[in-house]
Parts: sequence; structure tokens; C-alpha cells
Amino acid sequence: MAQVEAEAEAEEPTHRREGGHASLSGQVAFITGGGSGLGAAFARRLAADGASVVVNDLSADAAAAVAAEISGDTAVFDVCDSAAYDAAIDAAAERHGRLDIVINNAGIAPPPDADRIERAIQNQMLRMEGRIDDLVPPDSTVELSDADWDRMIKVHLYGTFYGTRAALRHMTPARSGSIVNISSVLGLRPMAGALHYATAKAGIIAFTKSVGQEVAPFGVRVNAVCPGWVDTPLLATMDPMIIAGIVMQIPRGRMAAPEELAELVRFLAGPESSYCNGDVFAASGGFA
Repeated sequence: MAQVEAEAEAEEPTHRREGGHASLSGQVAFITGGGSGLGAAFARRLAADGASVVVNDLSADAAAAVAAEISGDTAVFDVCDSAAYDAAIDAAAERHGRLDIVINNAGIAPPPDADRIERAIQNQMLRMEGRIDDLVPPDSTVELSDADWDRMIKVHLYGTFYGTRAALRHMTPARSGSIVNISSVLGLRPMAGALHYATAKAGIIAFTKSVGQEVAPFGVRVNAVCPGWVDTPLLATMDPMIIAGIVMQIPRGRMAAPEELAELVRFLAGPESSYCNGDVFAASGGFA
């Protein structure tokens, strides 16, 4: 028993700061989609604990604004471009001499469709009246184009794969590193109308579990976060009635703030999560 206790004690994270958090000073983090919303919150949170952060975004201005705020670097590219992803990760590792944290966060939301939203609202009213036979088919699957399906899968699932693969080329030889993949509560609890989004996010969960098992013996941690509904610019174009209906389904009674999700990502990025690998964490306000 004494030997087991000694080994466990030796594995505990070191360099703890006051308040229980380990310092990330000297560590290098790479965050995709970091120019706004969740990604920006993640960048600020990791920088607050001392990490040097590379902010990726499609928008050079957005990336630069967040990077300037936290004294970080920028990497402007599309996560669907595997060669660009490889080059950016390699450049960050070469510049800083190491790569400790990669957060695959970049994502897109389905574009708003006024007709489909109207049909959804009408169908919900009919359901409330018990008029199931009068429901109008939403045709979300039938009307989904090849291009929209491909783009959604590539940004989320391919982007996560490209980022993880590029990171592991540096982390596995170093026997150290943390990769955090941002999935979604819809990957755990899919909803009608966003099948390509839910499919991509569910794929990230399976991907995380598989890769997490593969690299666990080599000191690299790969975990996933499944945010619930978060108040970010991605929801800016959503119909207010739809948002109201969503909030009614959240036991917590509100959407999350990006900073709340950033605390969970910070935990997984740092040594506090030393025994987490291939694990999936929902932060849904009770929705999941």
C-alpha cells in the first residue's frame, strides 16, 4: 500500500499556483477558431495561467485582435487544409521550441433557413395541439446538399483529425502533451434538423476515444469537451423563437457563457487532468 501511495503521489501535477491551479508558464498552446467565441475564451484562459498561445482563425483581423490582447501569435488558415495545418503546427513548435497543448475548436453552424424555421415552428404548434397527422415534413435530410454535408464534416471532423495528427508528430516523441477536441452536446444527443453537424460532432467523440487509447502510454492526453448551448456569435443568426425553445429545454435555465466552458478546457489542457485520456466531458447545463 505504501508503494502505491508513493507512486500516486509522484504522479501528481507539480508547480501548483495559489488556488490549486498549476502554472502553464513556458508551455505553448495552439487554438483553432480562436478569433471569437469559445476559442477566444480558451485563449484568454490559458494565457491567464502563463501559456504562450498561437491563435488560429480564418479572419486575420480576428486572430490578431485576440493575439494582441494576450501577447500571443497568429496562424491564419483553413483547418480543412491539412498542409496548412501541418505547416502552422510545425512553425509554432519550431519558433517556441515545444508544443504542449492543441485545442481543436474551429467550427461552423448550419446557415439559417427561414422557410425551415417557419415549418419547425408550425410543426411544434401542431404537436402541442396533438395534430400529428397535419405535420409538414421538414425535409432537412432530403434538402441537404453534398456541398453543405462535405463542408460541415470537413471543418469539424477532418479539421480535428488534421490538428491531432500534426500535434502528435511533436507530442508523441516528447512523451508529453494535451489535445482537447471540441465536440458538442449534439454529438451525444442529436437533434433533427442538424444531422451533418451532429454527425461530425459524434465522429469527434469516437475519434477522441480511439486516439486517446493509442497515445495514453506515451504521455499524451487526448480528451473531448461537449458544450451545450453557449452564447457565442455562432448563434447570432438563429431565430429568437428557436433560441427561446432551446433555453426552455435546458434545466439550468440559460445558455452557458464561453468563460464557463474555458474552465473545463483549462482543466483538460493542464496537468490537473493527468488521469484523463480518451474521456468525454459534457458541459450542458443538464441538457445532455
